[in-house]
Order: sequence, then C-alpha cells, then structure tokens
Amino acid sequence: MRIARDFDMTREKLSKEAVSAALAELEGWALADDNASIRRRFDFKNFSEAFAFMTRVALAAEKMDHHPDWSNVYKTVDVTLNTHDAGGVTALDIELAKRMNRYFH
Repeated sequence: MRIARDFDMTREKLSKEAVSAALAELEGWALADDNASIRRRFDFKNFSEAFAFMTRVALAAEKMDHHPDWSNVYKTVDVTLNTHDAGGVTALDIELAKRMNRYFH
C-alpha cells in the first residue's frame, strides 16, 4: 500500500517556484505558453535517431505510467509534459524530462 501512496504523491501539482527550480536544472526545457506544462524540442541527425529516441522514451513512459504529448517531424521531436489529472506539472513530469535528457545525450 505504501507504494501506491508514494506514486500518488508524485502526481501532485508542483508550485510555480518548484517548477522554476526544476527547470533551472533541466537543460533545454522551458515553461510552455499555457504555464501548466513544460516543453522541449529535441533535434537529431536524422529520422532514425529521432525514432530510436522516441522508442526508448516510450518504454520508460510506459513503465512510469506517464505519457508525453509529443510529435515527430523528420529529425525533430517536440515534447510537452504535464499531468492532466493534476492540472499542471508534477514530479512525474520532471522525472520523465530528466530521463529524456539522459537518453538524448
């Protein structure tokens, strides 16, 4: 039962200050225009690299039960993260953004 509570806690909306602090440590990420999401564009050498990145992220997202809003055009992947149920950015979004950055480098 404790696992479920810990998991639920990560779905609590972060304060503006907490989001700002997290963004200061997340290379390439910014607050989206809606002020309720974070966003980043990833640029790759080609479509194959972009698709491989998306595949790796998809597997991690599935394990986290937390899925990005994203699109792919040729060698770019545009990502927006938020937790719809919380109405904003949560620890899950920050963790997924960190993983995406690690997979990108």
